[in-house]
Amino acid sequence: MSDAPVNTAMTRIRDAADAADVIDTLKSLPRRANWIWFLALAGLFLDAYSNAALGAGLSPMVKQLGLSPGQVGLLTAMAPAVAIVSNPFGGWLAARIGRVKPLLMTKVVFGLGALLTATGSDFQTVFAGRALVGIAYGIDFAVAMALLAEYTPASLKGRLNFWQGVWYTATTTNLLLTLVFYRFDVGADIWRWSVGSSAAFALALLILQLTFLVESPTWLAAKGRLRESAAALRHMYGFAVQEDSPQAGSTAPQARQVGMRDAGVLFRKPYLPRTVLSTVISLTQAMQYFAVGWYLPVISLELFGREFEKATIGSMAFNAVGIVGGCLSAYAGRRLGLRVSSMTGYAVVFAVLLVMGATFKELPIALAAVLPALFIFFHSAGPGPNGKSIAALSYRSDVRTLGTGVTGMLGSFGSVAGLYLFPQLQAGIGVGASLMVLSVVPLAGLITCLLIKWDPTRVQVNLEEEAIALPTGGGSR
Repeated sequence: MSDAPVNTAMTRIRDAADAADVIDTLKSLPRRANWIWFLALAGLFLDAYSNAALGAGLSPMVKQLGLSPGQVGLLTAMAPAVAIVSNPFGGWLAARIGRVKPLLMTKVVFGLGALLTATGSDFQTVFAGRALVGIAYGIDFAVAMALLAEYTPASLKGRLNFWQGVWYTATTTNLLLTLVFYRFDVGADIWRWSVGSSAAFALALLILQLTFLVESPTWLAAKGRLRESAAALRHMYGFAVQEDSPQAGSTAPQARQVGMRDAGVLFRKPYLPRTVLSTVISLTQAMQYFAVGWYLPVISLELFGREFEKATIGSMAFNAVGIVGGCLSAYAGRRLGLRVSSMTGYAVVFAVLLVMGATFKELPIALAAVLPALFIFFHSAGPGPNGKSIAALSYRSDVRTLGTGVTGMLGSFGSVAGLYLFPQLQAGIGVGASLMVLSVVPLAGLITCLLIKWDPTRVQVNLEEEAIALPTGGGSR
């Protein structure tokens, strides 16, 4: 791709709608814009890597620190639990101070959390470190998805789903490095190396994002900072663009500060069905993924053996399926649309869970391994990424991060529910029956997608031009 200006005719921008229109003229991203886009996406790699860092060495950590089952459960669910609060906070913060500053702040918090966890000698210290990681994860995810949506022209909206492939790639990378650490015979401290490596990733990403990230042109324009918006469009895309000069005797309207109380607009027209759809998809996909995660290690151990190396390789094999599905989700989103690809994924996951539940421990292990592989593929290629992508693509720039934050908050409840409720269900009625009961979750997602027809990749509308009623006064709270 060339760095040459994509349009040599001078364009003037007056507001966020004009900035969005200019970006939407693109059919592909110039080389510089493409690099910056993937650099923003790389933050989600760190999100996933940090969340997975504890898992690979969980067993040695439990033995070394003498943790109880309750303490292990708290550490495992800490990041999504804290994200319930930090997701909407990140959305609020990004609506006020922009997208780039919160993203840079989270890299510092990620690094501190990783170092605190890796050097912890007791439960309280590791707990505090994981809490910091959860704060950074919630903020970063809400803001990064919004920034990616604002960087992306309308014709390329489906590429937001690449975040799912990045997620599984990060998890696999962490498992691979854990195997490397294992080869160096670090013993019970292997979990410290796994967690500590995320601090190195956070530092590297902080330097790169600090150097190259560009503030969202649409957010800048929505705030009335037209000169900065035009400069961002020129620097990132190569457009010949400048701010529109105010007419004689006129003054530019002062941009209103969006605050938490404005989140109510997400639950009114035209946003209500979009919020419901993105929230239900986020909630159900998280619940089904984290619940079935309890079944996957059983298959991995049985198929690849109970030795640490073999079990880790087994987990990597399942994650490799997720990488393929996650990367293909961008293609599926472009060809089918986010709503239809979600429906397809839900339908297959529903059927797989029923079969898994009905045949648990009855099929030959090699054949039984195909079922969770199908689950991961259709989950990652379908609803897995779509809730967050739909949220990022469904709102005007001044409230977009509120939308991604609130959707992320409600989706985090699904993660916590999957991590906590499924083990309880499993203890009461067994794994097979639990998987059959869990099939209700993708069924609920499928029905929601059938009832709500909204798909941001299948509408021709400039979101910046949509009229919404924000409360008057006090919006800066």
